[in-house]
Amino acid sequence: MALVIGIAVALLGVTAWSKQCKVTSKWLIQVCVVLLGFRLDLGTLADSATSGFALAIGTIVGAILIGLLLGKLLRTGREISTLVTSGTAICGGSAIVAIGASIGATTSNMAVATGAIFMLNAVGLWTLPSIGHAVGLTEVQFGQWAGIALHDIASVGGASKEYGPVAFETATIVKLTRVIWISPLAILAGRYMSSNAAIGKKSPFPWFILCFLAASGIRTLVPAMQSLEGNIAQVSGVGFQAALFLIGSGLTLGALKEVGARAIAQATLLWIVVAGGSLLVITML
Repeated sequence: MALVIGIAVALLGVTAWSKQCKVTSKWLIQVCVVLLGFRLDLGTLADSATSGFALAIGTIVGAILIGLLLGKLLRTGREISTLVTSGTAICGGSAIVAIGASIGATTSNMAVATGAIFMLNAVGLWTLPSIGHAVGLTEVQFGQWAGIALHDIASVGGASKEYGPVAFETATIVKLTRVIWISPLAILAGRYMSSNAAIGKKSPFPWFILCFLAASGIRTLVPAMQSLEGNIAQVSGVGFQAALFLIGSGLTLGALKEVGARAIAQATLLWIVVAGGSLLVITML
């Protein structure tokens, strides 16, 4: 609902300070992720990350190969194809910004890729919980699936929080194991795609992951913090909802018009393959 209300406000043309909303939502998401670290000790975190590491590598590599192939078949354009693929494979807008900076992508192409990913993210936020219940996924299974199939951390948090607390924690950890890959992939893209790029020097390192690990370390050293888990969960939940509202309010009619049909087709087909394939693997395992 927070996302839908934000979109409605944006399409009615009453959004103010759209640039500030984008920046605020990004920081708000990162703060909420760090807060989650205070709820998870390092042992739990390590177990979850280790169990999902192979799945993360497999789905990221698979998504990149399939995405680039689809880009060639649909003639999307090398730059937009790379941005759409990286956004789907890793973590939506954050990956698009990092990869885009690394390869020297134009602002318009980044807007096209972000718009395509944004619309699919909204669809996934609404549909994935229903599909999960329909096929009988456990909270852990749904958390793994949401962390792979949804593009950005805010939507992962929103969908998994509705499914249950275990799903929320699992999904966030799975997504964080994917976010870590932003920097190395940005560096590789910068080296091999554009001679004018900064060869990865402009791609931002996800520092909030280190803060998340530090928070988890504090939780491990101070077991008494377990009594605060309820309060932390409530604050982070409200924060994610606020972030979703701000993200929705940043969608404009101009951005919708800029989303090309080929980019939407590539993003949609790739998302269906990634979401469907990962769901099949998770249910089989």
